[in-house]
Amino acid sequence: MGALHNGHLNLIKQAKQQQSKNTLVVVSIFVNPLQFGPNEDFDRYPRNLKEDLEKLKELADCVFTPEIKNIIGKEELIKMDAGPVSKVLEGKTRPSYFDGVLTIVAKLFNIVQPDVALFGKKDAQQLSIIQQMVTSLNFPVQIISIETQREPDGLAYSSRNKYLNSEDRKISLILFKTLNTGLEEAKKGSKITKILEEMKIYFEENNNLNKIILDYLVVVEAKTFRQIEEEDLVGKLFYLLQPLLGELD
Repeated sequence: MGALHNGHLNLIKQAKQQQSKNTLVVVSIFVNPLQFGPNEDFDRYPRNLKEDLEKLKELADCVFTPEIKNIIGKEELIKMDAGPVSKVLEGKTRPSYFDGVLTIVAKLFNIVQPDVALFGKKDAQQLSIIQQMVTSLNFPVQIISIETQREPDGLAYSSRNKYLNSEDRKISLILFKTLNTGLEEAKKGSKITKILEEMKIYFEENNNLNKIILDYLVVVEAKTFRQIEEEDLVGKLFYLLQPLLGELD
């Protein structure tokens, strides 16, 4: 959506590596109003198109920057329904978010007609829903997921990191360290309940002045995002932590 950071630029560099002869790397920049709910930060979401285009000079063959009136129009008659997986976790508190994301992603796919599209793993639930849309609706595009890019101290790159003041920036590191606590516990072969318990203990002990509000801390099955509580599941799991810190969501 713009305000490009190193995470975005890494996606584009990865796209360049996928590029073959007679193909183009196309980057879209569009702050999508359909994925913002009431009282969210659409109006003040970081935007700097001139700076973004400068960063893309040597990376992208084409940059698509549509205006809202051209890609949505005055009246959007048909929208995508992201299905059951969009009603849990992130979708529970932001009920129209994933429908809005899919509507614009589908439009971009139809306009650009890409062979390959790259998305970051940071927004794991969004990535899963986009993959399901491509499969369900037979979009002729290959989705490639790219590992989350982090700053040297572990904070994931995000355009909204600009909202953090210096104190919040320091406190935010508890999130990465909480996830690492779960990872280390998982390496020991601990059960899910034990892993979550240790993560919660670490979080609560280090959440200075209770500045971070924890929306959820769960383990889910990677494809369906069904919350896992049993101990006998075999398959790929995601450990999801959703914070609210200062003005960062």
